[in-house]
Amino acid sequence: MTAPVPHAQPEPTEDERRVSTLELFFDLVFVFTLTQLTALLEHDLSPTAGVQVVLVFVVLFWMYGGYAWLTNQLPPTTTPRRVLMIAGMVAFFVCALAIPKAFAATGLAFGGGYLLAVLVHAAMYVEGYGLAVWRFVPLNIVGALCVIAAAFVEGGARYGLWAAPILLQYLSSLLSARVGDTSQARFDIRASHFVERHGLLLIVAFGESVVAIGIGLGGVELGPGVVAAAVLGLMLAAALWWAYFAEDERRAEHRLASAPRTDRLGMALGAYFYAYLPILLGVITLAAGLQLAVGHVEAPLAPAEAVLLGGGVALYLAGGVAFRRALGIASVRVRVLAAAVVLVTVPAGIGLSALAQLVALVAMLIGMLLVEARAGQPAGGATSRE
Repeated sequence: MTAPVPHAQPEPTEDERRVSTLELFFDLVFVFTLTQLTALLEHDLSPTAGVQVVLVFVVLFWMYGGYAWLTNQLPPTTTPRRVLMIAGMVAFFVCALAIPKAFAATGLAFGGGYLLAVLVHAAMYVEGYGLAVWRFVPLNIVGALCVIAAAFVEGGARYGLWAAPILLQYLSSLLSARVGDTSQARFDIRASHFVERHGLLLIVAFGESVVAIGIGLGGVELGPGVVAAAVLGLMLAAALWWAYFAEDERRAEHRLASAPRTDRLGMALGAYFYAYLPILLGVITLAAGLQLAVGHVEAPLAPAEAVLLGGGVALYLAGGVAFRRALGIASVRVRVLAAAVVLVTVPAGIGLSALAQLVALVAMLIGMLLVEARAGQPAGGATSRE
């Protein structure tokens, strides 16, 4: 994702390339960062914590994308690549361990882990394609050094240094796209592997939200209201699964596979990075809300807790809208409306109870899915961008 690769080596055909168990193992480690971000948000409901969650997530998800996009071209089937993948897992694991106090005592540990992730990614690129890393690695290293420097300053300067890698990553993507237009660079998304890889990441993230329900029930007596809220939390996650995996994933693979090679890079970047940001942030936010809500389901929620539930679903749906528009795969009108309407459930959580808000959210999502099904949206790659 950080740069197009110059010359693809012979690889299995499109149908043969599937996500390897090592890649899935890597993704399981990466999702631990999402779990840590959920915990950070759960324990601190302030706007400052929200900003920290967004900064940490964007910085890490961009580098995760670098690994996912590179292994889309270079499967980890050789010993050097496998060793480097495991080293990258170590780097993300260190970052995840440091997340709870990344803006305080463990900032240096996070920065060190992130620098290691950048260097390992560069080594994987060199192992496969030589010294073409000059296009993007210097910017990535500068970004990692900014995160390390943030550990030694305070106040606004710290947040500015954390934002610097995001700006540098954006510049890196522009450079990559410009280089990708030249005849010397050949970059082609392998659609089946690429879509499957990101889908599996989202599935594991959903699993994290289900685990959050169980954690929230630790030490709570399982009365009828608690069981009902837990089931509703699971139904909420299932409805969000349906919204993406029932049709959109298949449509996305068909659209990417049939698109001209010159268009795939921009489409994949728009759908699987920019649109995936709110999708995964929505899962993180919703998981934090569920973990807080299920422990006292019959009592009114604090405003911030209700916002986590409604806002998490709204973020996810907004990301789904961006995903569909990036690929041109289906109408977005119903989803846009649903993303706004679910925020109306926040007063129900504050004025009534967590149980009432969960009932409303599940009912609204089921209604959205029924309306879309009744509208008969095309199943094979519609191009409506309504």
